[in-house]
Amino acid sequence: MRGSLRSYRKVSLESEIDVASPHRVIQMMFAGALDRLAQSRYAIEQGDVSNKGILIGKAIGIINGLNNSLNMDAGGEISNNLSVLYDFMLRRISEANLYNDVQAIDDVIEILCNIKEGWDAIPEEQHHISAPSEVV
Repeated sequence: MRGSLRSYRKVSLESEIDVASPHRVIQMMFAGALDRLAQSRYAIEQGDVSNKGILIGKAIGIINGLNNSLNMDAGGEISNNLSVLYDFMLRRISEANLYNDVQAIDDVIEILCNIKEGWDAIPEEQHHISAPSEVV
């Protein structure tokens, strides 16, 4: 049953990504990273080393994807500042993994939530415009 549910979720996510705007894809990446971080935090608290590693790896992959989506040529200072933040978050996640540090996860969640709130505040009529800082 669990395998069927995972398959359904994967197909559903892939279908949503296929029709999503670049703006929506970034929103989905933020949500995915936040979900994986929350799950990582829980795994640390439960002493679940195996799942902690898997979930932290997924969070790192998503944050790397966000960082790689930055358009450094067009984004200027905004892109540079976001890249610095993403690099900081990746270091903190690595520390969380090494030291089972839930505070490090909390730090990253707080920063990521702030960035996501800014992204979500972009008016819908501007979602089709290529953003200077993040382009998928």
